[in-house]
Amino acid sequence: MKKTVPVIEMKNIHKSYYLANGEEVPVLHGVDLTIQPHEFVAIMGESGGGKSTLMNIIGCLHASTSGEYFLEGEEIGVAKDDYTLAFIRNRKMGFIFQQFNLLSKLSALRNVALPAVYMGLKKEEREEKARILLESVGLGDRMHHKPTELSGGQQQRVSIARALMNDPEIILADEPTGALDSQTGIEVLELFSRFKDRGKTVIVVTHDPKVARYAHRIIFMKDGKVLDHNYRLK
Repeated sequence: MKKTVPVIEMKNIHKSYYLANGEEVPVLHGVDLTIQPHEFVAIMGESGGGKSTLMNIIGCLHASTSGEYFLEGEEIGVAKDDYTLAFIRNRKMGFIFQQFNLLSKLSALRNVALPAVYMGLKKEEREEKARILLESVGLGDRMHHKPTELSGGQQQRVSIARALMNDPEIILADEPTGALDSQTGIEVLELFSRFKDRGKTVIVVTHDPKVARYAHRIIFMKDGKVLDHNYRLK
């Protein structure tokens, strides 16, 4: 039987930041991590525990200080320039953040279509795909509204549709329900479950047990280390 290649595999990942005076601030301390295709994983822990830093490394937004990172079996971050890393991000990953990061002067449709500009899709093609995605997240009647004309939950749905624009294999969400009311947060998490069922790999960073319960596996972090790869909520 052919062995399944992990989507994410990290070995002994360390990450430090450096202050203006040269002082080193270690954040991650020897993280080992494996995530299989089509998993819905929550990375959980207290604020300041290294969750978001780890997410940024997974998403090729930051490089690790040392250690090995394999994305679908290919080592990432070693001898990779910024252009190559940006190419990988654009093709393989969709990002969803607590702050929606929408362009205020553009409609929901144009915000969602924007990532496809860099793929060279014609305007008609990218706007048609954006329309379909907005309908899939329940915003078919809001696609011509600007972010200021949408509720927080609707803006997060726009950002989710935008993250799916390039049909990424991996969806990365950092505290995606933090700015939402409870009911809207549940609706967003149910969307993530649907994406997993469609074959996507979903990785959510959270400190909230209610969010983590939607995942099929919880990775628990503290003080820059992974303490449990199969954490059970009490």
